[in-house]
Amino acid sequence: MSSNRYETDYHQWIKETVNQLRERHFHEVDWDNLIEELDNMVKSDKRAVLTLLTRLLEHLLKLSYWEVEKDRSGNHWAAEIVNFRAQIQHRLEDSPSLKAELEMMYAKAYSVAVKSVSKLFSLPNDAHISLKQALDEDWFVVEECKSRES
Repeated sequence: MSSNRYETDYHQWIKETVNQLRERHFHEVDWDNLIEELDNMVKSDKRAVLTLLTRLLEHLLKLSYWEVEKDRSGNHWAAEIVNFRAQIQHRLEDSPSLKAELEMMYAKAYSVAVKSVSKLFSLPNDAHISLKQALDEDWFVVEECKSRES
């Protein structure tokens, strides 16, 4: 019955499963679907951080290197950067074990971000933003660009 509920009313299946676990009615739990859902939750958290990291890097690259649009969109990008950093930080606080996968996620995210912004403008060959810089709430490329111009 519980397995069928999973197919027909997901919300109700969750409520029933939680109740079965609380009441220690382990023999009634739809283990196969529960295990699948838990596995999907792990993948979902990882995908969320990867997506947020990609968006963060896209905005950092735009703010750093897209001069034509900087005056018009720079403040928006800066606000989004703050938002993406906060969301990533919240996810990492909720799931600290994801920190161990950040370098790998960064490599994937950076590659996608570079491809994405390259459709909008040409990046210089030396364009780079490190993971440390990307996640540092006190680091903004605007300040870095000003020091390069001096």
